[in-house]
Amino acid sequence: MAFENIIFETTEGIATITFNRPKALNALNEALLGELSQALDQVAADEEIRVLILTGAGEKAFVAGADISELVTYNALQAKWFAANGQVIVDTLQKLPIPVIAAVNGFALGGGNEMALACDFIYAAENAMFGLPEISLGLIPGFGGTQRLPRLIGTNMAKEMILTGKMIGAAEALQLGLVNKVCAPDALMAEVKKTAGVIATKGRVSLRAAKEAINHGMNTDLASGCRYEIDAFALTLVSDDAREGTSAFLEKRKPEFKGSIKG
Repeated sequence: MAFENIIFETTEGIATITFNRPKALNALNEALLGELSQALDQVAADEEIRVLILTGAGEKAFVAGADISELVTYNALQAKWFAANGQVIVDTLQKLPIPVIAAVNGFALGGGNEMALACDFIYAAENAMFGLPEISLGLIPGFGGTQRLPRLIGTNMAKEMILTGKMIGAAEALQLGLVNKVCAPDALMAEVKKTAGVIATKGRVSLRAAKEAINHGMNTDLASGCRYEIDAFALTLVSDDAREGTSAFLEKRKPEFKGSIKG
């Protein structure tokens, strides 16, 4: 399927979605969000894809936020639909059964920051900037930022960012735990693909189980999370991937994981 606002590529089990409106700093409009939704459905349906990378076209932005020229035309009902639709797409991104890495190559503001927060972890270029500046426009985050940011960096730090609208650089984002790694701009994608390549060698069944157990546990108490982990462990142990992995260990060879996450 041909896209106009994103670039969707796959190679060796790694898919890359590039937000591709560089003249608008990859701002999110309805057309881009619709294409992103279709691409995420394709990723979820493709058993060959083991890792997804999100990044932005150009050198300035990952995603600089929502397209304000489109946003200002909405009435209250349209604004509610836009936020609800954005949250559905961001939630779909977070719930993908494969790991997702954000390669933040510039501004990740507003909806762009919220997209990155829904990924499993973030690598950032040294020139990356993060923020939820909606308060400066008389707005608040609408794609889940008021919920995901506090869960990641703590309530008070998130409140400071959201209530002031300030932007932080990659180094500070690393200190806060928002970012996993900071790279030189020209080395960012190589570092992301290196990590994605390691993940792509693992079994899809265990990748999905580990991701789901972590995400489930973050939204419940410790005891409930540990009970979920017990069930997930038991199910992975009888999977084809576990049989291959344990056999390969005993036979002193590299495993070749081919298990399916469907069914």
